[in-house]
Amino acid sequence: MGADVVVDGNTAIVRGVEHLSGAPVMASDLRASAALVIAGLMADRGETAIARVYHIDRGYERIEERLSGLGANIERIRA
Repeated sequence: MGADVVVDGNTAIVRGVEHLSGAPVMASDLRASAALVIAGLMADRGETAIARVYHIDRGYERIEERLSGLGANIERIRA
């Protein structure tokens, strides 16, 4: 996605970047999943496809409907 993240031991250092790009990503837990949704919505170009969205469903019921209601271009694709 183009983020500037450096991992140093147990610490992740995140620096802001001018643009994010859509990319295929994989959700690993609830909070990381929500962060991927936000990053995907902020991407200037491309499409973000998030795999393993069951993590998101544990904490954010019908997130795609709620965010669409706010103007987000987001949809759930069932495989």
